[in-house]
Amino acid sequence: MDIRDIDLRKYLQLNNNKLNWKQKINITFEIIRALYVIHKENSIHKNLHSGNILYSQLNNQWYISDLGFSGPANKPSSCIYGNLPYIAPEVIKEKDYTFKSDIYSIGILMWEISSGHPPYINYGYNYNLAINIINGIRPKVTLKIPVEYKNLMEQCWDANPLKRPDLFTLMKKIREMNSYYQGITDDSVKTEMYDNLKLNKTSNSISSKLFTSKIYQFENLPEPRNATEVFYSKLHDYNNKDNNKNNKSISKIFKAKNKKFTKMLKKLQKKNDVNNDDKNQSKPQTKGSDFDDDDDEVYHSERQDGSDSLDGKFYFYFM
Repeated sequence: MDIRDIDLRKYLQLNNNKLNWKQKINITFEIIRALYVIHKENSIHKNLHSGNILYSQLNNQWYISDLGFSGPANKPSSCIYGNLPYIAPEVIKEKDYTFKSDIYSIGILMWEISSGHPPYINYGYNYNLAINIINGIRPKVTLKIPVEYKNLMEQCWDANPLKRPDLFTLMKKIREMNSYYQGITDDSVKTEMYDNLKLNKTSNSISSKLFTSKIYQFENLPEPRNATEVFYSKLHDYNNKDNNKNNKSISKIFKAKNKKFTKMLKKLQKKNDVNNDDKNQSKPQTKGSDFDDDDDEVYHSERQDGSDSLDGKFYFYFM
């Protein structure tokens, strides 16, 4: 089949089960090199995705197209335009395009090249996906992948733009990686053959709407965070809720115990009053006499309803 000026998405759909890491890393290198030229002109692409990265079989090279929405680095933007899975979280929230937002898109493209299928294909491209991206959700790395490639990819899609590599550093690392893999002879390269029959069928049925850039507008979004930060935040919230729940449980137990104790106290007091009446009837009342507390049934009763008596005080057990 003559492949000429085909986009990356279609190229991966047709060839993923034939590509090895030598080829995948070379594709990544050429895309980053093309972006390097754009950034060198002090322009930001703003809309990198697999639908506007084209392959020319004539010269066996990859190019970045759709430069109509690129602009100078200081050019303001009033809206979000692009393909949502590739848009950096800070752009989704603040509509602030920078060189580092292009680097984020490269990270997502690196994952797509490694996996052979588009990101978030099971998600609707809507507010829920935007929230997930801001909260650090990224495509899951499930295939065998070179660790240096994986590390570079994850640095590129970090939620914090300052932690992403600049394009010079990115270019240097991917060039070194590519040089290493291109230096390996084809005979010694073991082609990674994946069972992509089901994947390719799925890819063929994916709506073209998923790859269409459009304008998005989201409001009242939280600050972008990595997934680990969100996890610990949720864990903290869970612990606080759990503590509040325990405190409420203790309060309920205390109220129940207190109610039982009050009822018991009234009962014992009533019994004591009856006994006192009997005693008053059988012996004369002595004015100014001292009574021994040891004979007071109220304070020296056995443990009742989860309470102990100790020196005339009640101590409650909370379970």
